Amino acid sequence: MSDDSPGGDDSADGSGGDSTAMDGDADASSGIDYDGRARDVLGFSRWWQIVAAAAMMAAVSPYQYVWSSIEGPLAESLDIALPALGAVFSFYVVFQSLSQFPAGWWRDRRGPGALTFLAALLAGGGYIGLAYADSVWQLYVLYSLGAIGVGIIYTVAVNTAVKWFPDRTGLTTGIGTMAFAGGSALVVPYVRANATVAAYADVLRNVGIAILLILLVGAVVLRDPPAEWFGDDADDADLAVSLRGDAYTPTEMLRTWQFWLLYAMFIAMAGADLVVIANVVRVAEHFGFAAIVATIAATLLPLSAGVSRMILGEISDRFDRKYVMAGSFLLAGLFRLGLVGAGTADAGLVFVGMVILAMFFSSPLYVFFPAMLSEYYGAEHSSSNYAVLYTAKVGGGVFAGTIVGFLVASFGWVPTVSLGAALAVAAGLAALVLRPPSGSGLLA
Repeated sequence: MSDDSPGGDDSADGSGGDSTAMDGDADASSGIDYDGRARDVLGFSRWWQIVAAAAMMAAVSPYQYVWSSIEGPLAESLDIALPALGAVFSFYVVFQSLSQFPAGWWRDRRGPGALTFLAALLAGGGYIGLAYADSVWQLYVLYSLGAIGVGIIYTVAVNTAVKWFPDRTGLTTGIGTMAFAGGSALVVPYVRANATVAAYADVLRNVGIAILLILLVGAVVLRDPPAEWFGDDADDADLAVSLRGDAYTPTEMLRTWQFWLLYAMFIAMAGADLVVIANVVRVAEHFGFAAIVATIAATLLPLSAGVSRMILGEISDRFDRKYVMAGSFLLAGLFRLGLVGAGTADAGLVFVGMVILAMFFSSPLYVFFPAMLSEYYGAEHSSSNYAVLYTAKVGGGVFAGTIVGFLVASFGWVPTVSLGAALAVAAGLAALVLRPPSGSGLLA
């Protein structure tokens, strides 16, 4: 698996961060004229590749961030209990995560065009199909097929930044991941305003058509640079430190205890993160808040998640990443407890604030983890290494969907959300014991 395959979804952020942490200036000018070389290949500015990639990420974001707004009308229309739909989101996480392996393999060998076209059919068609679903199994199939399309777009879009911006990977991958988290903020108000049995079919169909069209345009615009566009005249000193350091293969990485601790932390944080993303509307309704409170929380949640990846990613580049990560996860847990407290106290405005802050400090997990991997195991195999770690999101998705459905039915929302808070706190405490592998050549 090449270095620009699935793990590139967030790992490029880490590459930029690693260079900063270890060299002091990840974005320092080098002797390589990337802009000029890219313009010679494309015939236009390489930034248009990032515009297209970010637009595609925003287009597919409703699958993850709008689910909590559409599951109610779907459950009512199909006359089933809401907990029974928890598995739909779990399937989404599984297929979105695991599809990045074959997608990255294909893209690195054949380019992004045909792959993005397939993703357009899957992601756009999946949402359109939801408008006509009349049974639970159809929801499972359609959302899973759409999730494959989302996974393809995730790895294609973010790795476009990695391929065209080796000099500015932190900024450009941050734009892509922020678009994925924040893009659905444009959709949530529309969905919430029409979240009724009578209107939701048209909403799903319209959103699906928009996804389809945006991705089809992206399939035309996106292309990869030729392998030799760096040129052979670049001195090693011009490259980021993470590209010059010791490198672990995935097999070698799996032999270190640090990876398995990071893996457990990723499961915990993904679970804590997704339980709020997937259920914020239901939690607000449980506490008896007015519909406007749920709508505002669901709308601001992805904005907070997106902006935080840029802000805390930058902070982790400038300070010791381990401690920034630990502090962020601890705060994510505390604000989840605050969310429960606000709901119990019937404080709607405070509840919205707690949702925003809880997501602000948990969402950068998709920046912290690839950055730590790149620091500890080098950048040569950082994408394939992160692809292995990213499978931990499956565990988080199963918790946020199927397990949460069981816990809510058995114990209620307060203990369930509190458990998510405990997972975040545990991950923050675990981060404090991290240190580089003994064979990495880095100082502990």
